[in-house]
Amino acid sequence: MQYRTLGRTGVQVSALGLGAMNFGAIGRTTQEEATEIVDAALDAGINLIDTADMYGQGESEEMVGKAIAGRRDDIVLATKAGMPMGDERNHRGGSRRWLVTELENSLRRLGVDHVDLYQIHRWDPATSDEETLSALTDLQRAGKIRHFGSSTYPAYRIVQGQWAAREHRLSRYVTEQPSYSILQRGVESHVLPVTEEYGMGVLVWSPLASGWLSGAVRRGRSITTSRAGMLPDRFDLTLPANQARLDAVERLATVADGAGLTLIQLALGFVTAHPAVTTALIGPRTPEHLRSQLAAADTVLPADVLDAIDAIVAPGTDLAAHEKYDTPPALLDPALRRRGPGAQGRSV
Repeated sequence: MQYRTLGRTGVQVSALGLGAMNFGAIGRTTQEEATEIVDAALDAGINLIDTADMYGQGESEEMVGKAIAGRRDDIVLATKAGMPMGDERNHRGGSRRWLVTELENSLRRLGVDHVDLYQIHRWDPATSDEETLSALTDLQRAGKIRHFGSSTYPAYRIVQGQWAAREHRLSRYVTEQPSYSILQRGVESHVLPVTEEYGMGVLVWSPLASGWLSGAVRRGRSITTSRAGMLPDRFDLTLPANQARLDAVERLATVADGAGLTLIQLALGFVTAHPAVTTALIGPRTPEHLRSQLAAADTVLPADVLDAIDAIVAPGTDLAAHEKYDTPPALLDPALRRRGPGAQGRSV
């Protein structure tokens, strides 16, 4: 297992991290299986575990807590908050009111007195950067979190967060957690250059592109992955974006075969090769899935293989741009990019 420094924190983390989204209802992973996965991951040298409050509405955190009981100090433990936790309108977002409350809930579910990395799951446009950063800074000074970061922020919001921290003399986001894979490379053009500029650690989620790069999705085969059952539109081959992904997967499989690698090794080796990336988060649903992904722990792709990947999916390209999670709101909501009637004639 390779180890890297998490941004400028001095904390050493494994190049592969264990994502726990599938623990519980989402992946139908039992506590016994989750504990087996955690055991095997730690034995293989993984020392970073990432979860979130909203995974199974707290179930994942509870399962992680039981699985790591008695060995907390050997693990870099990360969780997230900000996504809705039920129907109550204030049980979400980046307000001080919610973050202080929900961190206590997460600590209770995890059975720990602090987390090493607390991440804002999505940018909350209703809350100021100063409000969120001041709450996180106070939680850090209270010893309940060691560091904090952002997740799936647009590049300009990452910059704004860094500016706000300096402007208001608060602690700053030290990590970002974007979606990144061979099939979704858009972050190379904006997010990753920004994280490098600010010395941030980067924890990549969905490096296997929701299963497209697992080897289970190939031409002529029925698509039976659990993710396809939950998100059928992402695997509907009548859609041009999905056909483009399938074409790319077939070509990538040929590259992997030629290099003596599995498609999983190619996919994970690709994201961990980027100098901005600290850790690729794998999210196994079963112990068997974990074993196939751990085979990439020491994969280092040579230049000719990386060149071949670039020829299939160009740098900075998203094959399914409509699935991005860090798109600025004005690109999704026409009202945010059009002047209202009251704006006509106003000088600028």
